[in-house]
Amino acid sequence: MPTHVAPPGWPVEVRPPDAPDWEATAASWLLDLCPPDFRGYPGLRKHVVVLARFAVLHVEAGQAAARRGLSEARSELRDVATPDVIEAAVQTWLIEDARLAGVRRAVGLVEEALRGRRFIARL
Repeated sequence: MPTHVAPPGWPVEVRPPDAPDWEATAASWLLDLCPPDFRGYPGLRKHVVVLARFAVLHVEAGQAAARRGLSEARSELRDVATPDVIEAAVQTWLIEDARLAGVRRAVGLVEEALRGRRFIARL
């Protein structure tokens, strides 16, 4: 009986590589990460590895936006918000940056698996 291995950081919504219907679960999860308009592009729905590349770039753009928001929060908000509101915004950007780092790892692992990489169970 085959053993399907998913590495640390693999999304729980996606079955491990080579498990039954794993690519369908990957496609569904990747589409959930992307803007809703991506669902309307037949090329992305037919070619899951291409969808994965689009998802990687979309997540990376979100990371860049979070980092920019963090770097500009104090200067851009000082005229419109109190210091405690600004600090809350900074904390929110930090949380979002950390969340997106995990998503970026997960989407990268799915893309690698769609490109043929398989993972080995480690002790």
